[in-house]
Amino acid sequence: MSRNVLRVSLLVTLVLSAALLATPCFALQDSFERSYPLQPGGSFELQNVNGMVEIQGWERNEVEIHAVKTTRRKLSDLERVSIEVSAKPEAIAVVTRYPQDEGVEVAVEYTVHVPHNARIEHVATVNGTLRISGVDRLNDLHTVNGNVEVYDAGGTVHARTTNGNVRLELAHFREAQEASAETTNGSVLLAVPAETQAQLEARCLNGDFRSELPLALESTLQPREVHGRLGSGGGPIRLRTINGSIRVVVLRTSV
Repeated sequence: MSRNVLRVSLLVTLVLSAALLATPCFALQDSFERSYPLQPGGSFELQNVNGMVEIQGWERNEVEIHAVKTTRRKLSDLERVSIEVSAKPEAIAVVTRYPQDEGVEVAVEYTVHVPHNARIEHVATVNGTLRISGVDRLNDLHTVNGNVEVYDAGGTVHARTTNGNVRLELAHFREAQEASAETTNGSVLLAVPAETQAQLEARCLNGDFRSELPLALESTLQPREVHGRLGSGGGPIRLRTINGSIRVVVLRTSV
């Protein structure tokens, strides 16, 4: 073998070795697909631990659940994490079960379709973002490490996280409705139509508050706490953070 050929072969070997070292471990996956009927106004709940949850409203009177379990360790770990569904015509509940007292590095990411008029009673994860769009009634959205994002929603929504941002885009907010957004380490953004009528309370310990909408102040401890009215007042909207800012903006196609 000539020196030139030897050099080329050695260079190719080095390049391939570097590429293999730079490539992360191959991920092992397992999918879960189910559909269940849900009557108009029925409730939906989902409890996860590690992984993002995305819920989208649609026209059908059924819930479609697509989940992907992923691990970079052992295939048997996927089997030790189960997805349990309790399905009735008026209520559907999904729970991600991990083995007790045993550590398994498995993430489960959900993409779920629900009827537009479904009641989202409780959706939670520990490590991951929650993203919900096109649903009017969102009672409790909760994560610990991740963002909470709500788009094209109705007025009633309660969203909270510990380490992450909260973003609420409400297409409408009526007097009988209420909304809240809370985080510890992160910012809060509320986007509502310019004609929104609401009673607004905003609290931020280490940050500031700004509003594009005219706000009739009732009391203020600027910049940490603000109480006021949007329009002539209406249902309550409560926005809270400790380390972050609060912004109230006019709802646009893109904020």
